Formats: sequence, C-alpha cells, structure tokens
Amino acid sequence: MQSPSPSADGRASDLPAYAVLLRTLNRELNRSTLDFAHQHGLHATDIHALSVIMDSAEDPDGPATPSRLREELRLTSGAVTACLDRLERAGHISRVRDSADRRVVHLVYNPHARSLARAYFSPLARATEAARSRFSPDELTTIATFLGTLNAALAAGHEGQT
Repeated sequence: MQSPSPSADGRASDLPAYAVLLRTLNRELNRSTLDFAHQHGLHATDIHALSVIMDSAEDPDGPATPSRLREELRLTSGAVTACLDRLERAGHISRVRDSADRRVVHLVYNPHARSLARAYFSPLARATEAARSRFSPDELTTIATFLGTLNAALAAGHEGQT
C-alpha cells in the first residue's frame, strides 16, 4: 500500500497524516524483520535484541550488556537469558567477559551474522538510499532531526514505566 507524502498533498502539518505514515513504516519494517526472524528460527524479541546489540556497538556508553537489554526491551532476567541463549546458539552473538571486570558480560554481534543480516536487508538498504537520494542534504538534516526528536520524545515517555 502506497501512502501519500504529507507534503505531496499539502498536509505537511497534519498530525493524522504523519501517524498513518509512521504506522505504515512500522508495518513495513516489522514485515521485513519478522520474515528474517522466521527464516532464521528466531523470535521477534530476538530481532529487537539484535538491533540493540548492533546499535550499541556505536554507542558512547559502550557495548550492550544483558542488563541493558533487560531495560531496553523491558524483559525479565529470565527472558533475556533465554533470548541470548537462542541468539548465541544460532551464531548471531557472542557473550564476552569484560577484561577489567569479569562480572560484566558484553554482547557482540558476530561478523558472520552481521553479514547474513546485511545481505537479507539489502533491499531495505537500497530502498532507503533511493528515498534518501530524493532529498537535499538540508532536507535530510531536517528529517534526521525530526526522527531523532521523535525517538527521544517517545523514549522519554517510556521512562519510569515498567
């Protein structure tokens, strides 16, 4: 289903139009990630965990840990352990002890698994790049600012919830 662009029909400030676009984007992304999960014998939660692990590799707060996953995904310790066991058995991640504090476990997205995901999601990457190419650098900066601001507002709204 092709959703109209808010600016294409003059509704750039129409909140319901943005809501439709965001829900549509969410459905399309979920479709891709759930297909990947199904093909690799993973759960939806496993894909969310992989996303946190992958993104935390670039995070100044350091690599993901089981505690961080528990907080980010709002899972019990037991559910995190089960998720990490599945991901490790499937070869997607490794658990590596911190050299300075052996009690700390870092979660590492294995290079082979990263390559597997990169190959699977290459159509998504191509679609993203095709869409990005339609915008100027200034417009892309505005889009990135909007998405970053929206993500921060959503995250702040979840703080303190259990």
